[in-house]
Amino acid sequence: MKISDIKPIPKYIVNKIKRLDKTKNPIPNGNKRFYSYLTVWNKELVRVTVAVRHRYKTWLCKQVAIHGINTPYCLVKDMDYYTIAGYVVGWFDEGVTNEPKCYEGDWWAYDGKYFNPFAPTVNVDFALKIPKFKYSAVDLYTGDDALKYLKLYEKYPQMEYITKLGLSYLVTSKQILELASKSKAFRKWLGRNSQELNSHPYYVSTIMQAFKSNKPLKETQEYEATKKSLIRDYHYTRIKGIFKDDIASLIDYLAKKNIRLSLYVDYINACRDLGLNIEEIKHRYPHDFMRWHDIRIDENNTRIALEDAKKEKELNEKFAIVVDKFLSLERKKNENYVVIIAKTPAELKNEGTSLHHCVGGLNYTQKFAREESLIFFVRNVAEVEKPFITMEYSIPKKQILQCYGDHNQTPEPTVMNFIKKKWLPYANKQINKLVA
Repeated sequence: MKISDIKPIPKYIVNKIKRLDKTKNPIPNGNKRFYSYLTVWNKELVRVTVAVRHRYKTWLCKQVAIHGINTPYCLVKDMDYYTIAGYVVGWFDEGVTNEPKCYEGDWWAYDGKYFNPFAPTVNVDFALKIPKFKYSAVDLYTGDDALKYLKLYEKYPQMEYITKLGLSYLVTSKQILELASKSKAFRKWLGRNSQELNSHPYYVSTIMQAFKSNKPLKETQEYEATKKSLIRDYHYTRIKGIFKDDIASLIDYLAKKNIRLSLYVDYINACRDLGLNIEEIKHRYPHDFMRWHDIRIDENNTRIALEDAKKEKELNEKFAIVVDKFLSLERKKNENYVVIIAKTPAELKNEGTSLHHCVGGLNYTQKFAREESLIFFVRNVAEVEKPFITMEYSIPKKQILQCYGDHNQTPEPTVMNFIKKKWLPYANKQINKLVA
């Protein structure tokens, strides 16, 4: 295939492309589309990729790439490829002068693996007129690259049989083709299982394994899916470490017991958290899995609840000690506002919920318990129980870190004046007494 072999698009091909494009894009638009057609140039079967688009009501059409069945390179014109933008086509020479001319140029050669965008072939039947492809069944192929199909067919004529079974999605797999070319038994097996293979997109590895083991496809697919998840899914990193030398046994166990991998992972994690020895068969592969799954999950949830209760109790005790230590910073004199120290983590949570801010979070509770900062509630003297203003006070810095009302609104000047002029000097004086 040479540049000198290139011929214009035949009129009947242009009409075929135009009709197909009108069906797929009934409303004219400026977006590019690709189609292709088969032809013979200088005794070589080639696939010509054609770009089309509309400019206003004018339909534009041009050849942009050519791949030959025996040529290792392709010929490209007025087209480039970008990782993000994909294929870009220049149309300056076709009258689209408001776009840059940077893509226009002469035909040039590139590796044949590239510049092969998705482009439906409008005349697949053309290949059937060529004697060596007469029985190729390429007209039944549902993939997007008829030339690739025909290239493989020259080496693997068994593709005809596989395609006629309706298994087009398998005919480009070299594993399938290699085995089909060598094994008549495998071809018969494909025929017997064609209905099921067409009903579900099975992995190639599933098909190969099911044939060799003579096990059901569905069972084998579940096995393969579990294996792939264990190998690839980062969520199962922990369990991979446990079973690194025994993955096959684990997969067999899950398949035999019909257990979902995610369910087993929950069980084994619970066992580890409970301190059980996973090396023991009774823990690793329990006979009655669902019974022991429920027992271990319940035991672990109980453990977590007890630990949480213990931690909560310890936090409440620390919180109460800090409250008692700094209770003197409260101010309840005969004024318009009072300042009350938060007495419990629960009060903090209620304050945050009522005023729609984040003071109820664990971070503030921990800082309070560590004596890093204290939380005070500023209230109207007439409504002491009603949340109004929340204030965070730094013990080391002796200053107010935050002071907000509902939805983090800044308090009114009268409130801020009370806090800064009356309460803050009083609080700092009390702190000085405490650390003296």
